[in-house]
Amino acid sequence: MKTRNSGSVVRIAAPVWGMVQRFYFPLLILAAIALMMIGHVNSTAVEQARTRVTDAVSPVLNVMSRPAASVADALEYFRQLVDLHDENARLREENARLRQWEQAALRMDAENRSLRSLLSFKPDPAATVVTGRVVGDPGGAFVRTVVVTVGEREGVERGQAVMSGQGLVGRIVQVGDWSARVLLVTDLNARIPVVLESSRQRAMLAGDNSDHPLLTYLPPNSEVRPGERVFTSGHGGLFPPGLPVGIVEKGADGKPRVVPMADLSRLEHVQVIDFGTTGGVAAEATLPGAMK
Repeated sequence: MKTRNSGSVVRIAAPVWGMVQRFYFPLLILAAIALMMIGHVNSTAVEQARTRVTDAVSPVLNVMSRPAASVADALEYFRQLVDLHDENARLREENARLRQWEQAALRMDAENRSLRSLLSFKPDPAATVVTGRVVGDPGGAFVRTVVVTVGEREGVERGQAVMSGQGLVGRIVQVGDWSARVLLVTDLNARIPVVLESSRQRAMLAGDNSDHPLLTYLPPNSEVRPGERVFTSGHGGLFPPGLPVGIVEKGADGKPRVVPMADLSRLEHVQVIDFGTTGGVAAEATLPGAMK
C-alpha cells in the first residue's frame, strides 16, 4: 500500500517539478518586478521585510563563517609557532653571547676594583641630570645660544654641561628662576679642552660662529685624521673627561674642524648635567674672549 502511494506521489510531483524547472527563471523575473513595484508603492514595508530577512539569514551566515575563521586562526597559530621557534633559536644564541660578555665584564670589574684599591682611586661624584625643552634661540649671526625651560629651581647652575642624546651641546652661561641660557659649542666665545680618541692628541675646540668649530693649539706636525672622534679631555675642570663632542673633518680652508655629534639646528630637548665640576667656570672665565 505504501509503495503504491509513493509511486502516485512521484507521478504527480514529476510533472509539477518539470513545470517549475521550465518557468522558474521567468517567475523570478516577475517576482523581482513585483518587488520593485511594491518598493515604489510602499518602501517602508520593503525595508522592514529586508531587515527581517537579514536578521533571519545573519545567524546562518555566522555559523557558516565560523569554520573559515577557525581555519584562519589555526593557520595563524601555526605560523606564530614557526616564528617563535626561529625567535627562540636566535635568542638562545644571543643569550650565549651575552653570557660570555657578562663573564668578561665581571672579570674586568674585579680587576678594575683591585687596581683602584692599589691606586687609592677616588671615583668621580655621581652626576645629576635635569631635562628641559629648548624654547628660544635668541642668537643670530654673531651669537650661538639657546634658552631652555629649567633654572635655579631645578638646581641648574652656571657652568654645567648641556648634552643631547648624541653629544655635547654647550654649557650654561646664564641662569634664572625658571630658565637658563646655553652657550653652544659653535659660539665664538666657546673654548673646550678636547682629546682625539685614537691619537690621544690634546687640543682646544674653538667656536667661530660656524656650524663646525675649529681644532686649535694642536702640537706641531701632529697628524689629525678625518673621521676620528673627539671627546672632552677634562683639563681645566670645566667638563669631565670622556664626553662625546664630534667627528674630525678637514675644512674647506684646510684647517681641522669638528662636526658636532648633536644636531644643534634641531634641538628640542636637552639634558643639563651636574658633574660637580662647575668650579672650573672661574678659571675658564679668565681665558681670552671668554663670555662673562
